[in-house]
Amino acid sequence: MPKKLIIDTDPGVDDAMAILFALKSSELDLVGLTTIFGNVYTEQATQNALRLVELAGRPDIPVAQGALLPLVVPLSYVADFVHGVDGLGNTNPAPPHGQALDQPAAQFIVEMVMNNPDQITLVAVGPLTNLALALALEPRLVDHVAEVVIMGGAATVNGNVTPAAEANIFHDPHAADLVFTAGWPLTMVGLDVTTKTVMSDAYFTSLKAAGTRTTGFIYEISRFYLDFFRREVGLEGIHTHDPSAIAYVIDPTLFTTEPAPVRVMTDGLAQGQTLMDRQQRWRTPNPWTGQPLTNVCLDVDSARLLELYHHCVTRPD
Repeated sequence: MPKKLIIDTDPGVDDAMAILFALKSSELDLVGLTTIFGNVYTEQATQNALRLVELAGRPDIPVAQGALLPLVVPLSYVADFVHGVDGLGNTNPAPPHGQALDQPAAQFIVEMVMNNPDQITLVAVGPLTNLALALALEPRLVDHVAEVVIMGGAATVNGNVTPAAEANIFHDPHAADLVFTAGWPLTMVGLDVTTKTVMSDAYFTSLKAAGTRTTGFIYEISRFYLDFFRREVGLEGIHTHDPSAIAYVIDPTLFTTEPAPVRVMTDGLAQGQTLMDRQQRWRTPNPWTGQPLTNVCLDVDSARLLELYHHCVTRPD
C-alpha cells in the first residue's frame, strides 16, 4: 500500500522537483501540501503549490497555507536569487485556478495525522515552523505520525547560507530545535548527502527527452537554478536537495544513516547549526542528555538515486 504523504514546502525549484517526484511515484500517495516561507514568501509558495498539483492533473490534493514568519527570529530574506522571483526559475506560469484551504497548515497537519494514526509521513523541505506549530497544537502528534523526514541541516559538512547553517534550519532555528527534540521518528536528509548527488544539464536534457508535460516543466524551471549553481557555487549541475528527501521515503536503502541526538543553535554566529552528538558519552547534565535520537543520513548511493528519480518522473502524465 502506498505511503500517505504530506509535504511541507516552500516551492522553490527543487521543491517543485520533489513534489512532482512524489506525485509520479507509485510508492507514495500525496494527501496534502502545506506551505511555508524560505525560497519565496509563504503566499507565493501557496500559489506555486496550487500550480504544481494542477500541472500534475491532481487539483483534488488540498493545499494549506502556513506561517508567514518564523517563531522568533525575523525573516530577513527569501532566496529569490536562487529560485527566481516567482520561485519557479522566473518562468512566470499562469495563476492557478484553485484556492488554498480555509485552514492553517498546522491545523491541517494535526487533523490529518490524528484522523489517520500511524499512516501519515510528514516530509518537510522548507523551514520547520509549521511542524513546530502543529506540535504546539497537538503534542500527541509524536505518537501518531508514521514518520517525519526533513531536508535540512548539516552534520559533518559546512552549511550553505553560513559556514554553520543550512538554509531551512537557519530560517527558523527555534522551530527546528523543537522538531529535533520532539521525540517522533525523525530522519534528517541534510547537506551531508544532498550535495553528493548532482543533476547535470545533460541529466535535465535526458528528462526533457521523455516528452511529457512534467519533464518539460522540470527542464524549464531548472535553467535559472543551474545558472545560480554555475555562477555562485562553481558547479556544472545542481545539488539534489529536496528530491533526496522524497527518495529516502521511497527507498531508505539508498542512504547510510547513523542515530544520534541533534540540537540546533538558535542564536549567535552559529545560528541554525545542527550539532550531532556522535559520541553520546556525556554523563553530566547538558543540552543533549536524554534527547531523542535522529536518524541522520551521512552517505548516499547517488547513482541509484538519480536512476530512481529519472524512472519516476519520466512516467507518462
